[in-house]
Amino acid sequence: MQLKQIIPILEEMAPTAYAEDFDNVGLLVGDVNTTITGILVCHDALETVVNEAVEKNCNLIVCFHPILFSGIKKITGKNYVERAVIKAIKNDIAIYAVHTGLDNHPLGVNKILCDTLGLINTKILIPKQDFIYKLTTFIPTDHFSTVQKAIFSVGAGAIGNYYDCSFQSTGIGSFTGNNDSRPVIGNQHQYTEVSETKLEVTFEKHLQTKVLKALFQSHPYEEVAYEITKLENHHQNIGLGMIGELETAIPEIEFLHFVKEKVQTGGIRHSNFLNRKVKKVAVLGGSGSFAINAAKANEADVLITSDLKYHDFFQGENQILLADVGHFESERYVKNYIFEYLSKKIRTFAIILSDIKTNPVNYI
Repeated sequence: MQLKQIIPILEEMAPTAYAEDFDNVGLLVGDVNTTITGILVCHDALETVVNEAVEKNCNLIVCFHPILFSGIKKITGKNYVERAVIKAIKNDIAIYAVHTGLDNHPLGVNKILCDTLGLINTKILIPKQDFIYKLTTFIPTDHFSTVQKAIFSVGAGAIGNYYDCSFQSTGIGSFTGNNDSRPVIGNQHQYTEVSETKLEVTFEKHLQTKVLKALFQSHPYEEVAYEITKLENHHQNIGLGMIGELETAIPEIEFLHFVKEKVQTGGIRHSNFLNRKVKKVAVLGGSGSFAINAAKANEADVLITSDLKYHDFFQGENQILLADVGHFESERYVKNYIFEYLSKKIRTFAIILSDIKTNPVNYI
């Protein structure tokens, strides 16, 4: 099985289109034509993990965090990033990172954390912006169903829990073809009016190429009239963080002890207790100070996240309990999710869960 056959599986699990613009996801090291002998799943693709991949005959590492995050101009082995990349290249090991592609996925990082804490009635905390586009096109009425189905077949028309969503209205289209035209209806230099149906349908922006290909292939006209508009609507099923509820409200201190046990952290840094019970819980795996206002706006009793700085804790404003459980700890079970997903999808060679501890933070 070649790497290029595995990438679509990884894309299905964590679409690169879902990733944040600042991120560096997808294939970081390697050749897509490489025949894969085994996959090692890890949190961070450090040099020790690459060594583990060599020992276990795995020539593909699927990691959560991208080892290559920002641009580099030299690879000399002077730091942990460069050493890992050099080791991977020398041993013909590919590295693929999922990161915020899985952060934004409705079944990804934050759903995993919600499930770990037993939260119910979960929804996205910060829905993704600038991700929904609308296609408007005009189709001869007797060809409408064919074109509509073709566009639906590539994923357009999905809104929340519904699919095949569109709006149609009828009218009269007109045109006159010049000497170079080949009109399907009418003749050159002949003014023609045709009963047409206007189709309006939304789609996720990364589907634009597929949507237009389906439109052009199914539409009968030589020249297809269409418009694409970027909408300001938020995507309710894709985004960062989640918010949900405990089945039973519990005191703050009891809840934090519960969280500490579930995410196996050495300690939780938190803002002042508000002396009330916790029922509504917001979570954001990884660095999440930017989610404080969203959590307050959603009237969460607590925000579980990590990497909060001194001044971030003041933003609670006695409205919400802020709890920093540790970066690694908030994402602890993500590699298990990746491992289980790939194990179900690929059965031709070994999928191995890394034994290496990559959390750089320790507690006493």
